[in-house]
Amino acid sequence: MSCGSKLHEWELRSSLEELAGLADTAHAEVIEQVIQFRDRKDRAWLVGKGKAEEIAQLVEDLEADLVIFDQELIPSQIKHLEELIDAKVIDRTQLILDIFAGRAQTKEGRLQVELAQLQYMLPRLVGKRKELSRLGGGIGTRGPGEKKLETDRRHIRRQIDILKHDLEEVRKHRQLHQARRKKQAVTQVSLVGYTNAGKSTLLNQLTESKVLAEDKLFATLDPTSRKLDLSSGQEVLLTDTVGFIRNLPHQLVASFRSTLEQVTEADLLLHVVDASHPESSEQMKVVEEVLEELGAAHIPTLIVFNKVDQMTDRSIREESEELEGNRIMISAFNQSDLERLKAKVEEILYQNDFKGTVSFSVEKGDWISALYRHAEILHSETEDLEISFQYRLPRNKLNSLPRDLQERLQLSNK
Repeated sequence: MSCGSKLHEWELRSSLEELAGLADTAHAEVIEQVIQFRDRKDRAWLVGKGKAEEIAQLVEDLEADLVIFDQELIPSQIKHLEELIDAKVIDRTQLILDIFAGRAQTKEGRLQVELAQLQYMLPRLVGKRKELSRLGGGIGTRGPGEKKLETDRRHIRRQIDILKHDLEEVRKHRQLHQARRKKQAVTQVSLVGYTNAGKSTLLNQLTESKVLAEDKLFATLDPTSRKLDLSSGQEVLLTDTVGFIRNLPHQLVASFRSTLEQVTEADLLLHVVDASHPESSEQMKVVEEVLEELGAAHIPTLIVFNKVDQMTDRSIREESEELEGNRIMISAFNQSDLERLKAKVEEILYQNDFKGTVSFSVEKGDWISALYRHAEILHSETEDLEISFQYRLPRNKLNSLPRDLQERLQLSNK
C-alpha cells in the first residue's frame, strides 16, 4: 500500500515495487497493491477513511492476513487502521526491521537489530495492543518478541540502555582490531552499494569465498572481510557491508552507525551499482547520501557498474568497456572483468606510492628487513658493502618503517 502526493507516479510505483521485493525477502506473498494520490497525508488514517474502508474490504475479500504500508505509520494511525482492518498492519520500517532480525548472525548484528526494534516499538505500544491480542507470530514479530512488547515503557527504556551499553563494549573491542590493522598498515577496501547490487557475489568471486549471495534485498547483513590478492602480490582486506536502501529506517541507521562507520576507515570504496536496474542513477544517489551522512564522502571511490551481462542494450557494454575516471563496467562472473577491476583497484590505491631507488650499507639489517616486509622490491643490486633497492611502497605503510628510513625514502621518492 502506497500513498503519495508530491512524488511522481513513477517514483511511487517504483517504491511500491521495492516494497514488494522486501515482502518477498520476508517470505510474504503479495496478492494486491493499492496506490492513493493525496494532497496531504491523513493524520488519522494516512490514506483517508474512505480508502482505509476500501482496503478493509479488500482484506476481507482476498482473505489477507497482513497489510504493509509503504510509509511510516504513527501510533494513532496504527490504532485506527487496526480497529478497521481485520489483519495485521505494519509499515515499511517494521518490514525492514523484521528482515534484519531474520538475517543478523553476529552478536553485534543481533544487538543492533533488537535496539532498533525497541526504539521503533516504544512510542507504538498503545497501537500494538490489538496486534498483541492475536495468536501466532509472522512478519513483524521477530526479534524482541511479544512478551517484551507487553511490558511498560520503563522496562523497554531499561532494555534500550542495556543494549546500548552492550553495543558500546562490542564497538570498543572492534576498535582494538581496527587499531591493530592500522598499526600493521593493512590496506582496507570496502564494498558499498544499494541492496542487491551484487556486492556479496563480487566478494565471493574476487576472494573465492562462500558468503551468502541471493537475488533478494538484504541477503546479507553482517559485515564480512576477506583477503584479496592483487596482481602485483599486494594484499588488501576487502569488506562487504550491509546494503543501503531508500528510506532506510532512521532507527537502523542509528543502531548500525558503529558498523556502518567501518567504511570511514577504508582506503578505497568500491561503490557497486546494478547497471541493469532501470533506476540505477537514483540508487546511486541514495548510497551517496548515506556515505555523506556517515562522513565517508571524502574517501577515494571506484564506481563499479555490475551486472552488465543482464543489460538489455548490449551496445552500451560495447561502447563503455572502460569508462573515464574512477568508473568501470563489469560482470562479477566474467574473469577478465575481475582482472580489469583488480588492476583498477591497484592503480587507484597505489597511484601515490613512494617509488624510487635507495642505497645504504648492508649493515642496516633492520632497514633491509623493514623494506622487504612493507615494500615491493622491484630490483636489488649489491656492490661491495652497499645495497641498492628499486622499490615501491604504499603511502599508508610509510609510518610502519623506522623514522630514519622514512626520511631516506622521502628523499628518494620520484
